[in-house]
Amino acid sequence: MDDKVFDQIHEVDLKKTMESSYIDYAMSVIASRALPDVRDGLKPVQRRVLYSMIELNNGPDKPHRKCARIVGDTMGKYHPHGDSSIYGALVNMAQDWSTRYPLVDGHGNFGSVDGDGAAAMRYTEARLSKISMEMLADINKDTVDFMPNFDETEKEPVVLPARFPNLLVNGTTGIAVGMATNIPPHNLREVINAVVKIIDNQVKEDRGTDIEELLEIVKGPDFPTGGMILGTTGINEAYRTGRGKVRVRAVTNIEPMQNGKNRIVVTELPYMVNKARLIEKIAELVKDKKIDGITDLRDESDRQGMRVCIELRRDANPNVVLNLLFKHTQLQDTFGVTMLALVNNEPKVLNLGEMLNYYLLHQEEVVTRRTKYDLNKAEERAHILKGLLIALDNIDEVINIIRSSKNAQEAKDRLIERFALSDAQAQAIVDMRLRALTGLEREKIETEYADLMAKIEELKAILADKKKLLGVIREEILAIADKYGDDRRTSIGYDEYDISMEDLIPVTNTVITMTKLGYIKRMSVDNFRSQHRGGKGIKGMETIEDDYIEELLMTTSHHYLMFFTNMGKVYRMKAYEIPEAGRTARGTAIINLLQLQPDEKITAVIPIREYKEGNYLFMATKNGIVKKTPITDYANVRKTGLAAINLRDDDQLIEVKKTDNNKDIILVTKFGQCIRFHETDVRSTGRTSMGVIGMNLTDGDEVVGMQMNTQGDALLIVSEKGLGKATLMTEFTPQNRGGKGVKCYKITEKTGNIIGIKAVNQDSEIMLITTEGIIIRMKVEDISLLGRVTSGVKLINMDDDITVASIAKVREDKSLTTQEETEDTEEAESENEK
Repeated sequence: MDDKVFDQIHEVDLKKTMESSYIDYAMSVIASRALPDVRDGLKPVQRRVLYSMIELNNGPDKPHRKCARIVGDTMGKYHPHGDSSIYGALVNMAQDWSTRYPLVDGHGNFGSVDGDGAAAMRYTEARLSKISMEMLADINKDTVDFMPNFDETEKEPVVLPARFPNLLVNGTTGIAVGMATNIPPHNLREVINAVVKIIDNQVKEDRGTDIEELLEIVKGPDFPTGGMILGTTGINEAYRTGRGKVRVRAVTNIEPMQNGKNRIVVTELPYMVNKARLIEKIAELVKDKKIDGITDLRDESDRQGMRVCIELRRDANPNVVLNLLFKHTQLQDTFGVTMLALVNNEPKVLNLGEMLNYYLLHQEEVVTRRTKYDLNKAEERAHILKGLLIALDNIDEVINIIRSSKNAQEAKDRLIERFALSDAQAQAIVDMRLRALTGLEREKIETEYADLMAKIEELKAILADKKKLLGVIREEILAIADKYGDDRRTSIGYDEYDISMEDLIPVTNTVITMTKLGYIKRMSVDNFRSQHRGGKGIKGMETIEDDYIEELLMTTSHHYLMFFTNMGKVYRMKAYEIPEAGRTARGTAIINLLQLQPDEKITAVIPIREYKEGNYLFMATKNGIVKKTPITDYANVRKTGLAAINLRDDDQLIEVKKTDNNKDIILVTKFGQCIRFHETDVRSTGRTSMGVIGMNLTDGDEVVGMQMNTQGDALLIVSEKGLGKATLMTEFTPQNRGGKGVKCYKITEKTGNIIGIKAVNQDSEIMLITTEGIIIRMKVEDISLLGRVTSGVKLINMDDDITVASIAKVREDKSLTTQEETEDTEEAESENEK
C-alpha cells in the first residue's frame, strides 16, 4: 500500500514550476483583467457589465434595474469572479467625478468625492447612459466578433463597436503584473476633432497626420473634476512618447473678507483627490505648525458645487499660505500618464497618434462589417420583393397554380418551374395575403423595391471606396460630438518653470485694467470703439460698491508688467499671466497673482519688453519727490517683490516712467499747478534711495500725474467733474526742479480738482473712466486746444454724485506686435501708463 503511494509522488523543480505558473497568471492578468483594449478602451469586466445590461434591455429609455440583478447576470453569464469586483466596476462607470462621460446612469447612493463608498448593490439601481448606447451601437449587425463564455453556454463580444474613442475620452487606470496603465480622460469634442483631422488628411490629401497637428487640436487631459494643468511640457511628452507627468492644481481664489482678513476658497480639486482626506491633511499641517496663518477651515460644498473655505489671520500673506498648501497637500498633484493598452492582445505603450489610428482602424472594420450586413439584408429583401412583383404581374396565373395544387409544397414547386423563382421567392408568394392585390399595396411594394435598389447601390459604393467609408465614419462621429460634446472643464494654466509655454502664446495688443480695490483683468482692444466727446460711454467693468477702475494701460501679451506699490516696492509678471475676462467682468483680485503685504496697494503699472543699459525708471511721489534709477537695477524681481524707492511715512509712489535721460519731466498737481524740468536735473541714485524734491507743493496739494515732453505735442488735463482741455507743450517752459511751477488749469466749483493728465497728439485717443465703471473713448481732435489758465469743455456727461476716476491714453502701435523693437516703440511703451 505504502509503495503505491510513493510511486505517485513526482519530484519537480520548484523554481521551474513557480516560473511557469506565475507566467500563466501574469499573462492572464495582463491580457484579460487589468488592461484596456485599444479599440473600445474597456477592460473585460466593464465590457461584460455593459453587454449584460444591453442583454437585459436595460437602456436609457427603460426604467432603472436593481444593480444586484445586473451583477448577478454578469457573473452568471460572462464574468465568473467576485460580485464586489463587478459592482465596483459598475459603480465607477456611474460616478461623474470618476468618469468624464459616465457609461452607467446610477440611481441611489453611488458614493461621493469625499471617498464614501456606494450603498450595497441590493439598494442601488442602474441603467445604461445615453452615450453608452453609442458604445454598443450596431452590436447585433455582426460588427464585432463573439466568443464563447467561460462555460460555452453563451456568446460574448470580444470588443464593443465603440462609436466614439472611449479609451482617450474616459481614460482608464489599471495595475497588471510588471506593468500599469494610467490614461487620463479627455474632452469628447477635441478627441473626435482629432480623428476627423486624420480622416480629412487621408481623404483630401492622401497623407498621414503629424503629431504636431494633433497637439493643436487635443489641448490636454480634461478631468471630470476640473482643476488646472500647469504648463504643456508634461502633456506634450505624454502625447509624443506615451509617458509623461502632468501637474494638476486645484482652482483657488483669494477673497477679501470684512475686517481686513482674507480667505482662500477652493472650488475644483485635482482628479482622484479625496476632499475629506485633503481637509484632514490641512488641519494636521496647521496643528503641527507646518503652515501658519490659518484660523478656520470649513467644507461648504453643496449641490451647487464644491467650496472649501480656508480663513486666514489678518497679518497672513494669502499667497504664501497658498503656496505652502500647494507644496504640502494634494491641492497640487501629479498625474503620471502611461498610455498602455492591448493591441492584438499584446500590451503596448502608445502615443496619441497611434491610439487614434488604432481606433480608426477599428471603426473601419466595424462600419465595413455593418455595411456588409445591411447589404446582405437589403439584397435578401429585394430578392423577395422581386418575386412578389413577378407574381403581381401574372396574378391570375399564380392564383390558378395555387388553386389547382394539392398542397403548398406542390404550389411552390410549380411556381418555381413556371416563373424561374427561388425557393424563398416562391414561399413569399404562397404566404402572400390577398390585400397585396390592392393597387395601394402594389405601389408600396414597387416603392420599397426602388428604395432598396438605391440603398444597395449606395452600400456597394461604400464597400468599394475606402474614402467613402471614411466619410461615413466622419459624419457619424461628428454627430456624436454634436450630441454629447461639452466644453473643457480643466483649464491649461502657465507653469513658471516651463519656458516653452511662452512660445505658444501669440503676441497681441491687449488692454489691462485694474480697479481701486485691486481687481485686475486682461481684455482685447476690440472691446472698445471710439465715441464723440460728451457721450455717455460704455460699461467697462462690473465693479463692487465703492470700487472703480484706477489703472488702464495698453501693451502686448509678452511684455513684463511692473507693479509699483504705495509702499515703494515693485513686483513683476508677464501680461499673458493675467487672466483674460470680458468687458464687464470684474476680473481677478491682484492678491491672487502677487504676494502683496496687507494694506499694500498698486499705484503704478508699466509695461517693459527688456531691460537695456542707458534706460532709467523715473518715479514721482504724491508729495513731489522724484527719483531716477537705472532700469537694469530692476532686472531681477523676486516673487516677494523688490524695494523700488524709500518713502516717508505719509508719502506714496504715484507714477513711474521709463526714460533715456534725454526727456523733460512734467508734474501736475490737483490744485492746477504744473512744473517742467529737464530729467538731467535729477541725478541717478540707487534702488533703495529716497530721491530728491521735484516740486514744491502748497498745503493740501498733491501731485496727480507725471508725463514726459516726448509723449505728445499737448498736455491733456481732465478734472473730476468731466471737464477737460488740451494745452500745447510749448506753453510750459522748462525751469529748475524744486520750484512751485506755473498755473495750468483754472479750477472752479464746476470743474472740481484735477484728476489726471496725459501728453497727447491730435491723432491720439483717450479713455475716461468714472467712479461707476463707465468708460468713454474719444479722439483728442474732438477736444478743444486752449491756453494754460482755462477750464476746458465738457468731455463726459455724468450725474452729480459721480466723478471721473482716471484717464488713460489709447495706443494701438502695430510695431508692438513684432519681436524686434525700435526706439520709437520703446518710447511708445512708456506712454501707456496711467
